[in-house]
Amino acid sequence: METMLRSAAMSGYFDVARRLGLNPVDLVQKVGIDAAALANPDDRVPVAAACELMELSAEMACCPTFGLQVAETRRNFGAGVVNVLLAHKRTLREVLLATAQYRHLLNEALAMHVETAGETVTIREELVVHPGTPTRQAIELAVGVLMRHSSALIGERWKPRAVHFAHSAPADLTFHRRFFGCPLVYRSDFNGFICSADDLDYPNPAADPELVRYAESLAGPMNVADIDSKVLEVRKAIYLLLPLEQATVELVARHLGLSVRTMQRHLESADTSFSALLDEVRGDLAVRYMMNPSYPIGRVAALLGYTQQGSFTKWFTARSGVTPRAWRAGHLMRRD
Repeated sequence: METMLRSAAMSGYFDVARRLGLNPVDLVQKVGIDAAALANPDDRVPVAAACELMELSAEMACCPTFGLQVAETRRNFGAGVVNVLLAHKRTLREVLLATAQYRHLLNEALAMHVETAGETVTIREELVVHPGTPTRQAIELAVGVLMRHSSALIGERWKPRAVHFAHSAPADLTFHRRFFGCPLVYRSDFNGFICSADDLDYPNPAADPELVRYAESLAGPMNVADIDSKVLEVRKAIYLLLPLEQATVELVARHLGLSVRTMQRHLESADTSFSALLDEVRGDLAVRYMMNPSYPIGRVAALLGYTQQGSFTKWFTARSGVTPRAWRAGHLMRRD
């Protein structure tokens, strides 16, 4: 089953593409997306094709900030039942929880995890797509939209301590610094924000509990996932929790609000298992982390849940046919 997103997630694409001198209809068709579907916010388009479209557009326009420029067009949460629901939640924390709850109606590939440690909160965003799918511009769009939505909700109160990206920094950071207004961290082990816990609980002046309840009554019946989507949710949870050393069957089930048995039953219905998905995700993340030369192999092992580097080396060698050190040397040489 192909992973999809609502076309509303690409809102602003046509305007930015035209402003940069591109023909967006031609580009949309080139990646196999129906231009009419992308223009209709309630239609759905394949996530992989949307990621390809963003990268192709950035390349054709010679614009490494393309994703952020699309995010910059977002002035508010937009139309639609779920966006009305989000815009009128009481706090940013409630918005983030509702975003996760109604993920099937927004973007099936986007995963989010909020981790609180004392007064500090880490908001992680992850795009779970097929390995090899380019995601740089799509990730910057997703993080940029979260930045805009947070500012729309609590105004100048929203001042993240830092924004993190797993990819490398662009040559010119001028636009990024202006857009985010906070320290930028690249080649991180996650995409998202570090912020204050107080920011997440600051009251939204536009909150309307009655309107939220009404929107929830409309969105609830539509927020139903099939078996394939449930498997994807488990994969997304593993992506988020594995680097935190929390990707156990119990913690993943808890993250999804399921019992372990219910989660396992969903996976069995799709002819897979938790251990199989864990190994798949570990393989995907291994490639990402190993391509980052600033990560020592010991750190890569720890991020993938191995307490001993030797155990990681044994697993990696069995999977790829070469040791981690040899794999990294070969791939980084080809990239250069």
